[in-house]
Amino acid sequence: MTDAVVDRVRSAVAAVTDPELRRPLGELDMVREIAVREGVAEVGIALTIVGCPAADRIERDVRAAAASVDGVSRVEVAVGVMSPDERRALTERLRGGRAAREMPFGPDSLTRVIAVTSGKGGVGKSTITANLAVALAARGLRVGLVDADVHGFSIPGLLGLVDDDGLPPAPTRLDDLILPPVAYGVKVISIGMFLRRPGEDAAGAVAWRGPMLHRTVQQFLTDVYFGDLDVLLLDMPPGTGDVAISVGQLLPHADVLVVTTPQAAAADVAVRSGLVARQTGQNPVGVIENMAAMVLPDGTTLDLFGSGGGEAVARALSTDGTDVPLLASVPLSTALRTGGDDGRPVVLANPDDAASVAINAAARALATRPRGLSGRALPIRLR
Repeated sequence: MTDAVVDRVRSAVAAVTDPELRRPLGELDMVREIAVREGVAEVGIALTIVGCPAADRIERDVRAAAASVDGVSRVEVAVGVMSPDERRALTERLRGGRAAREMPFGPDSLTRVIAVTSGKGGVGKSTITANLAVALAARGLRVGLVDADVHGFSIPGLLGLVDDDGLPPAPTRLDDLILPPVAYGVKVISIGMFLRRPGEDAAGAVAWRGPMLHRTVQQFLTDVYFGDLDVLLLDMPPGTGDVAISVGQLLPHADVLVVTTPQAAAADVAVRSGLVARQTGQNPVGVIENMAAMVLPDGTTLDLFGSGGGEAVARALSTDGTDVPLLASVPLSTALRTGGDDGRPVVLANPDDAASVAINAAARALATRPRGLSGRALPIRLR
């Protein structure tokens, strides 16, 4: 009877998911000795590193899993740490046979990569990207988000990934792998997570030129463990500078989503970002118009930034028989703005808001358009 209870406890504990690696503890070899004596379950687990930020949650989930087994009246959890050899073996397993520093999002990857671009700054590109990522995750997709706007990073704040000091959390490191924090089901990495720490006086600004920018984006794509993703979004900096060129070199197969406002000045520059992406081999797949007309309480509309910019960009990029649709026209929205300030994406905090409806429509369009498999090798082995 005791052996049967031990087996059930082991199965329950092994099914607990590591919140950072998003895999069961049993699969990660984190479960140690388990014994049951007179209803008391003694459970041993090994964390990946000393000071693991998910330690309390893992211990709490393990305790709850063991306590749910019939025949267990009390649970004692012994928490240890993996040895260097165990951690090295885990790192190799997570890489899935890939060499260190090898980019997992190459042309043969099944992950759809979408770079979100704009010509001008201030069009709400990061806000749209953050909400779009959360909307895709809410549809059941596995989503990663790279904040590639190194100089003007804002994704952590938009997703509430900040502590009481207003600082993004430092990612956990597993040897040479970086484990990205998770917000609303989205795995997120940003340069802001590697800058000023509590107690330091540095302003957290980045003043880098091309080579450093290229290296940063490259490391985000190679050293960060995102696991198996359906979609990887990149929040690009405005314009067509160093980062855009680097991403074009590193991810020439990526899809591109162009964000603009309705005004002609923004639309004209947004077209250029789409054209430059196409020159690197990337594929513009749609346009989102932000800050469109809003409906006032009396039923009238306010075209604060004009109208027609999104359609103009889509039309300009639809050349040579290629259709680049206007996926959504997102109206000016107080809820969208306050959600960004509070770190609570509007698509979850206020799903009935007009901006939420528009962004969800764009997410639905992107989710139902999987990446094509033509011409790519598939990971299939014949026995």
